Amino acid sequence: MADSMVASFWGPVTSTTELCEENYAHSSYIAEFYNTLSNVPCVLLALIGLVNAFRQGFEKRFSVLHISNMILAIGSMIFHATLQHVLQQSDETPMVWEILLYMYVLYSPDWHYRSTMPTFLFLYGAAFAVVHFFARFQVVFKVHYIGLCLLCIPRMYKYYIQTKDVAAKRLAKLWVLTLTLGTLCWLVDRVFCKKLSHWYVNPQGHAWWHLLMGLNSYYANTFLMFCRAQQRGWEPRITHLLGFLPYVKVQKPEKRE
Repeated sequence: MADSMVASFWGPVTSTTELCEENYAHSSYIAEFYNTLSNVPCVLLALIGLVNAFRQGFEKRFSVLHISNMILAIGSMIFHATLQHVLQQSDETPMVWEILLYMYVLYSPDWHYRSTMPTFLFLYGAAFAVVHFFARFQVVFKVHYIGLCLLCIPRMYKYYIQTKDVAAKRLAKLWVLTLTLGTLCWLVDRVFCKKLSHWYVNPQGHAWWHLLMGLNSYYANTFLMFCRAQQRGWEPRITHLLGFLPYVKVQKPEKRE
C-alpha cells in the first residue's frame, strides 16, 4: 500500500504491483516487512532439500530445482524490501523459470530427445525475461504463470496414481493442500485489501502465501525425488527430520564388481 509521506531508503515506489501491507511501517530499509521476512523459511526449506539431494546422490536437476526455489525466495525478499520495478523482475521472472524447471523434471524421464527439451525451455525462459522486463506484464503475467502451472498438474497426477507408498501419497496431498490454502490467502489479500487495511491487525495474507508456497515447493520436490528414486530402483522411503519435516532416504543397490 503506497504511502508517499513515509521516508524510505529506496526512494519512491516504482513497482507495478503492491500488496496489502503498509509500506515502511517497521523500518525505512524494508518496504513490506512481513512480505519480506516470510521468505526466510522458504530459503531454509530449499537449503534443507538441497543438502538432502546432495547427500542422497540425486541427479543435478534436483539440486538445480532446490537452488531455483532459493533464488526465487531471495528475489522475492529483495522485491518486497524495495518495491522497485527493476527488482520486481527478481521476483516474477524466477517464478516462470522455476515452473519451466518443474516441467523439465516432470517430463524429462520419458523425453526421448534429451537435448531438445532443455534447450527449448532455456530459450523460452530467456525470451520471457527480456520481453517481461520491457513490457511490464501484469494480468498477462498472471495468466501466463497459471497456464504453465496447469501444464504440470497432469504429470503430477500420473505420478500420484502410480505411487503406492502411503507416505509419498501424503506428500502429494500436502502439495495440493498448501497450494489451495496459499491461493486463498493470496486472493483474500488482493480482493479484500481495503477492508483488511482497516482491521486492527492485518492478517498479512501475502506473507502467508509466501510461507505456504515455500512448503508447497518443498513437498513437491520431495515427492518428485521419491518418484525418481523409484524409477531408478533405489528403494526410497519417507522419513522425517526432527520428527516432522519429511525427506527422502534411499537405499541404492550395491554395485557388482
